[in-house]
Amino acid sequence: MKPLLPVLLALCVPLVAQEPTDATGGNPPQQPRKAWGPIVLKSDDVPAFPAPPAGWDKVRPGIARGRLESVEYDSKTVGTRRKMNVYTPPGYTVGRRYPVLYLLHGIGGDENEWQHFAQVDTLLDNLITDGRAEPMIVVMPNGRAQKDDRPTGDVFQHAPAFTVFEQDLLQDLIPAVESRYSVLANKENRAIAGLSMGGGQALNFGLGHLDHFTWIGGFSSAPNTRKSEELLPHPDQAKQLKLLWLSCGSRDGLIHISQDVHAWLKRHGVSHVWHVTDHAHDAAEWKQAFYWFLQELSFSSSSPEH
Repeated sequence: MKPLLPVLLALCVPLVAQEPTDATGGNPPQQPRKAWGPIVLKSDDVPAFPAPPAGWDKVRPGIARGRLESVEYDSKTVGTRRKMNVYTPPGYTVGRRYPVLYLLHGIGGDENEWQHFAQVDTLLDNLITDGRAEPMIVVMPNGRAQKDDRPTGDVFQHAPAFTVFEQDLLQDLIPAVESRYSVLANKENRAIAGLSMGGGQALNFGLGHLDHFTWIGGFSSAPNTRKSEELLPHPDQAKQLKLLWLSCGSRDGLIHISQDVHAWLKRHGVSHVWHVTDHAHDAAEWKQAFYWFLQELSFSSSSPEH
């Protein structure tokens, strides 16, 4: 029997698979970086990976499947119960501990956005079956940390709640996940990544808490991304990272943000992935970036027993 949650989410797929690009009313809250600007491509703004192979995102009959479920947790930061979607891999068992990826949505999304845009369960089921991704738990929370966390009205006015989510993530969400699921609760087995506003969050929170994360990915990161010298004021600290990923589409008016971070990291000799395709600020970009990002997550070996 097909799991119910992925079916329900598929019925809710937006007609246009992209994030909003302009505030609809008033002035949006000030962000660390400017928003949309002219696109000026550099010589190294090129793909680090090819286009995904045929059938990469298709449901395959007859393979083992993971489980996608909606879960609630208590948030002392927000003062309410909050929702997250959680993917557990095929054969998940409490007799084994698993690495965890925290996957963050954009300004117009919520805990359902990644499943809408990228069919997270299908990609992981296929990659795990092929031995191209390690079995892992993927947590898709709502990064808008306020009591009414639905993406309604002028979503840009909710930007401050994306900053508040840093505390919700560290103090409420991660402890809730680690108490409910069988996880490897250390930084070597904890990743964070996101798209657009979530990409900025992933870079801000990941690089700001290197004691929590060693795998960090920013996909088409938005103007909430801290200025480069503030993201990693001591570049030598990046040596402890297992992966620092930056990607963006060459037709994305926000590419200047990722370009600036890439240039700063390159100038300071910080190892990282820089992956630029011919996409825009849209789901096609994030889905293929996620596909390749998952294959770079070579976590330390999972513990077979508690």
